Amino acid sequence: MGLSRSVKAAGGVLWRRGPNGPETLLIHRPRYGDWSFPKGKLKRGESDEEAALREVEEEVGVRASLGPELAGTSYRDLKGRQKTVRYWAIELPEGAEPIAGDGVDEWRWAPLDEAAQELTWARDREVLDSLRGVV
Repeated sequence: MGLSRSVKAAGGVLWRRGPNGPETLLIHRPRYGDWSFPKGKLKRGESDEEAALREVEEEVGVRASLGPELAGTSYRDLKGRQKTVRYWAIELPEGAEPIAGDGVDEWRWAPLDEAAQELTWARDREVLDSLRGVV
């Protein structure tokens, strides 16, 4: 049944150079009541990389290019399925500005130390820590 099926997802950790160092974009998803990074399930025939770029564009309106791959996460989702998420660092393109898109009602830039405090899930803090090594 559904419990044995695993879910593959991908996302991006958007970042920019702030006045006091790198900042990352956090999104609020009202459906889950959490602060996290843009991500979502792969569509049929879609690569992890394509899904990461699509999700970032759908959720925060930014069309970008993937940077280095970051730490991934693996956990049980709300339906009890094993979910594996791959993430990539994505530097905010020149002139781009995020918007609250699909499934997102709020977003904000946060310096990395502050972002670590605001992320809802401990697993996302591990992803954030891996971003420190590339920015």
